[in-house]
Amino acid sequence: MKEKKDDKTVNTNSLRAWWLAARPKTLTGAAAPVMVALSAAWRDLHAVDNAFMWTPALLCMLFALLMQVDANFVNDYFDFKKGRDDRETRLGPPRACSEGWITPRAMGWGIGITTALACLAGLPLVLWGGWWLVAIGVACVIFCFLYTTLLAGIGLGDVLVLVFFGLVPVCATYFIQTGEVTLPVLLLSIGMGLATDCLLVVNNYRDREQDRAAGKRTIVVLLGGRFAEWLYLALGILAVLLPLLPAVYSSMNSNSYSSHSTLHLSLFTLLPLFYLIQHTRTWLRMKRLHHGRPLNTVLGQTAANIFLYALLESLALLLA
Repeated sequence: MKEKKDDKTVNTNSLRAWWLAARPKTLTGAAAPVMVALSAAWRDLHAVDNAFMWTPALLCMLFALLMQVDANFVNDYFDFKKGRDDRETRLGPPRACSEGWITPRAMGWGIGITTALACLAGLPLVLWGGWWLVAIGVACVIFCFLYTTLLAGIGLGDVLVLVFFGLVPVCATYFIQTGEVTLPVLLLSIGMGLATDCLLVVNNYRDREQDRAAGKRTIVVLLGGRFAEWLYLALGILAVLLPLLPAVYSSMNSNSYSSHSTLHLSLFTLLPLFYLIQHTRTWLRMKRLHHGRPLNTVLGQTAANIFLYALLESLALLLA
């Protein structure tokens, strides 16, 4: 069996089919929070002459990437089973099961294998962070399934993005390296989660009419398209401003206590402000296109913006 897409042949269950099913463009979103956390850890460990640990850093990154692939497989499989990926009505990029690239049975095996590999990558991290990380890993796996099967349809998808693309990967990765979670890192994790949630907002904004007809109650369906437009803009602004608060406070109170993990306001700490230029341009394009498949270009730009945000935050941490 063969399917056609973009003038390229995709053989069923082939390596190319699995590569497309893994949605490689989404992997930067999984890598971004880990990259930011490692940059913060590098800076703070260097400040107190402690060594940065490369092995747990690589394991954190591997776990994040494998869980993203796992989430993509789960989303593909269960949306296909629920009939959400009809080829004629789907506005988003094509999905592997609905296109016939991967059979449902093979996708089930793929989910099991990627889940196991993610657990194997994450389990050794207890050597550096403690056994409580097992609970974090179990939660990642459980909510990977619950997102598609339940929570995304009742308006909780945005909360999960904030937690599992912000708070969990940033704080856990930083803790494994340093043994603590500081207020600046906590604010940084929230900022990372808010920036990443822009991707979900665009996705739900594009699909709002189809989701409403299918009874899927996303925040966009519940509160409307105009709300989603302003939410998108606000998320990007807050993502930049929140991590800056400790630096602003420290600079305004020069006599106050300042730990090694607190930045002072400088040219380098302001680097993430450049993200807002691209974020605003993408927001204006989102408003102009308003609905339909053309919003897929906004989705791609938003994904690139998230990586830009993570890169600028990382540079700000390392250079400041």
